[in-house]
Amino acid sequence: MIRFWLHKSLVLITISFSGFTVGTAPPVQAELLLSDAAIKKILRHGPWPPPRSPDFSNRVSGSPDAVILGRKLFFNTRLSRNGKIACATCHKPKLGWTDGRKKAVGLAGLDRNSQSLFNVRHNRWFGLDGRTDSLWAHSIGPILDPREMGASAKYVASRVASEPGLAQLYSKTFGRPPDLKTPVTVLVNVAKAMAAFQETIVTGKTRFDRFRDALAKGDLETAKTYPHDAQRGAALFVGRGKCNFCHTGPLFSNGEFADAGVPYFTGPGRVDPGRHGGIRKLKASPYNLTGRFNDLPARASAWATRQVAQSHKTFGEFKVPSLRELTRTAPYMHDGSLATLEDVVRHYSTIDLERLHTDGEKILFPLNLSRREASDLVAFLKTLSVSKPD
Repeated sequence: MIRFWLHKSLVLITISFSGFTVGTAPPVQAELLLSDAAIKKILRHGPWPPPRSPDFSNRVSGSPDAVILGRKLFFNTRLSRNGKIACATCHKPKLGWTDGRKKAVGLAGLDRNSQSLFNVRHNRWFGLDGRTDSLWAHSIGPILDPREMGASAKYVASRVASEPGLAQLYSKTFGRPPDLKTPVTVLVNVAKAMAAFQETIVTGKTRFDRFRDALAKGDLETAKTYPHDAQRGAALFVGRGKCNFCHTGPLFSNGEFADAGVPYFTGPGRVDPGRHGGIRKLKASPYNLTGRFNDLPARASAWATRQVAQSHKTFGEFKVPSLRELTRTAPYMHDGSLATLEDVVRHYSTIDLERLHTDGEKILFPLNLSRREASDLVAFLKTLSVSKPD
């Protein structure tokens, strides 16, 4: 028989089968354990993937030739000063486009965790501090940073021009060979090709997406197969935990910056200013969207860059990461200080409010999760990763 119970906004559907003979399977129960309010919030996390649109500040965005060139450049160690480091050194495909380290290591050690490149095309700001406003501009930073690849525009131009395969692909992509007389232009074009490649790193549908889509269609038979612990975790995520305040929308990120109560000291007498320092670098960069390298006429895409401003509140704030594929991108937080998802959940369950800015938004509070609630939340988070590549 099929029985339905409706109690206020709680929907519980139980399907039971009776009349079994010896040797048959035991009774099967399937339930949907979500309130109407929770379902409405869950539906806002999709559909996935979002529509693709080109980056109009990058004239080769979406170009197949640029993707091919960008991939070769991304894995090419010859662009680094010592010939041993590539972008892929810190962004390894098999490690979720990260490096598995607490903090990145190039020519020298860095202060922050390597970010994953999954779905990076959907960002507005790039880097943990938002120091760049386009994916191509962000690709320039590691090349020039003396601690990462330690190159220069002139060096990059000479490497591309001297390697026949790269030079030919460059000419095919940009319509002219790399010109050693204008090395900065070559550097920017190299970054734009690498950005075109990185735009292709988009994840497929997850167990959560199939659950969410089933709810959207009213397909309860499919929706109720979503594990019970993940359902309870999802209800906690959009309910008492209020995790969806920052981790919102299809990307599970609002794309902005927040103080998560993680220490920002990087050594004796040294601190990481986070977004505060990122805005300063963004404004000073010759590669930002207000400058001459933006391919969009009238620099129309630069409106956010013109308006963003420093404030004391932004000190120690870091990018709210997407939660998609997070099972493949450990360790977590801007400094890689939390090794597992269980550690992350424990951090928010027992967060030290003394570490938060007194003038910041009053969003976070200790969740004081029970052991089962913590386990349920982790179970939900794990369904945001693709178990098998689609």
